[in-house]
Amino acid sequence: MKKLGLLPKLIIGIIIGILIGSTRIEFLTRLLVTFSGIFGNFLGYVIPLLIIGFVAPGIAELGGKAGKLLGITAGIAYVSTVVAGILAFLAASLILPNIIAAGGEAAAEGLVASPYFEIQMPAIMGVMTALVTAFLLGLGMAAINGDTMLHFMQEFQEIIQKVIENIIIPLLPVHIAGIFARMAYSGEVAQTLAVFGRVFVLVIAIHIIYIIAQYLVAGSITGTNPFRAIKNMMPAYFTAIGTQSSAATIPVTVRSTKNNNISDEVAEFVIPLCATIHLAGSTISLTMCAIAVMAIEGMSLTFGQVLPFILMLGVTMVAAPGVPGGAIMAAVGLLETMLGFTDGQLALMMALYIAQDSFGTAANVTGDGAIALMVNKFARKS
Repeated sequence: MKKLGLLPKLIIGIIIGILIGSTRIEFLTRLLVTFSGIFGNFLGYVIPLLIIGFVAPGIAELGGKAGKLLGITAGIAYVSTVVAGILAFLAASLILPNIIAAGGEAAAEGLVASPYFEIQMPAIMGVMTALVTAFLLGLGMAAINGDTMLHFMQEFQEIIQKVIENIIIPLLPVHIAGIFARMAYSGEVAQTLAVFGRVFVLVIAIHIIYIIAQYLVAGSITGTNPFRAIKNMMPAYFTAIGTQSSAATIPVTVRSTKNNNISDEVAEFVIPLCATIHLAGSTISLTMCAIAVMAIEGMSLTFGQVLPFILMLGVTMVAAPGVPGGAIMAAVGLLETMLGFTDGQLALMMALYIAQDSFGTAANVTGDGAIALMVNKFARKS
């Protein structure tokens, strides 16, 4: 079981949860629901710590690198991430209503599986307070070149990453099992699964469209054949699908980028940097999945609600942990505070996002190659 990746474990958790809930085994259903409630509260406690632990040192490390090349790379990466989120919102608004309407209505049977008990774990601060604190610490460390504080924050980051890798990610399939057991028990699961499959296909399609768009832009600026450039990046794309981590794919991404006639210096600077700040694929996935989860429950999101969420995603996911599902862990706080997600909606969001997380990561690293093409053009002019 330990050798299985997160996605297979997640699928197993969903299947077990549906079987337990559908067969109306009340004791096991309530046991899983109890665990999900406790786990959800623990996750809410960890999120502010995660934001401080990853965003603060990430900003400090970026601020410590001087030069126009850094600013240009970071600017292009952020604009790309925001544009990807806006494209995802437009596609979701046009297509998802038809997809979800086609899923049909589930036959609600009015049964509710309540937890045996609850354990409250109030967070030490709110999500926005944590984000402001992370910015303050990160910019402050960059301004004073504070090595002592930076080393402390880097060790704190390692602690939080251990919590994610050894507690949250391993227990996440059990949490998802509890959510699906509750839905199956109450008769809500059929529509949810039907929507999941359709949204998965739509997200992958938007990833591919956006990758092509990135290389068309980069090709027009640099005079490079965009489709040949995409072909050269395919090893990085498929490696990212397997690793589910932009950081773990860096060596392959660098090698693939150099095949597009990008200088060694630019490739070795841009790719590691973009692995932490360019998350266009993840933003597409998060935005579309968020709209889908709200639509499943008959709710909708306006552009005015989603745009601030997208703008904050581009910052909050900076230096997101290089583990499967890292982006969704970093985004949970924003989903809760800016879009009003409940614990149940957050769990659905995690299940839907992680199911295609590897493809979002692949879109991220492939897009990094397009940014490297543009930065390489600027570097040559300089």
